[in-house]
Amino acid sequence: MLFLAAAKPSLISINFGLMFWTLVTFLLVLVILRWKAFGPIQATLDARRAAVAADLDAAEKARTEAQEALAEYREQLAASRKEASRIVEDARRAMDEKRRADLAELDADKQRQLARARAEIAAETRQSLATIKDQVAELTVAATERVLRARLDEDEQRRLIDEALRDVDFAALSPSADLQEDDR
Repeated sequence: MLFLAAAKPSLISINFGLMFWTLVTFLLVLVILRWKAFGPIQATLDARRAAVAADLDAAEKARTEAQEALAEYREQLAASRKEASRIVEDARRAMDEKRRADLAELDADKQRQLARARAEIAAETRQSLATIKDQVAELTVAATERVLRARLDEDEQRRLIDEALRDVDFAALSPSADLQEDDR
C-alpha cells in the first residue's frame, strides 16, 4: 500500500521534464500562431478599423444631410399644415351643406311616408268598418231569428239591418278624425 502512495504524483511536486516540454510546446505554438494567424488577424483588424473610420465619416455626412432634410421637412410640414387646415375648412363647409340637403330630403321623405301611412290607416279603417258592419248585420239577423224563431226572407233581413245600423255612428269610430287632430 505504501508503494501505491509513493507512485502518485503530488500537485505540489515540480517535474522539470514536463515543465521543459510544456515551455517548448508553448513557444512552438506561439511561433506558428505568429507566422500563420497573427498576420491575418492583424490584417482583419486593420481592415475593420478602416471600415469603422469610413462608416464614421459616412455617418457624419449622413447626419449633416439629415439635418438639412429635417429643416426642409419642417418647412414643408408648416406648408402642409396650412393646406390641411384649408382642406378641413372646405370639407366642413361641404359637410354642412350636405347635412342641410340630407335633412331636407329626410323631411320630405318623412312627409311622404306619413301621408302613405295615413292613407293605409284610412283604407284599413274603411275595411274594418265594413267588416264590423257585416258582422253586426249577421248578429242582428241571428238575434232577430232567435227572437222571432222564424227564418226571415232577404228583404225583411235588409230592412232590419238598415234599421239597426241607422242609429250607429260609424264616423265616430273612424281614426282619421283623431289623426287630423294629432297633426295639429
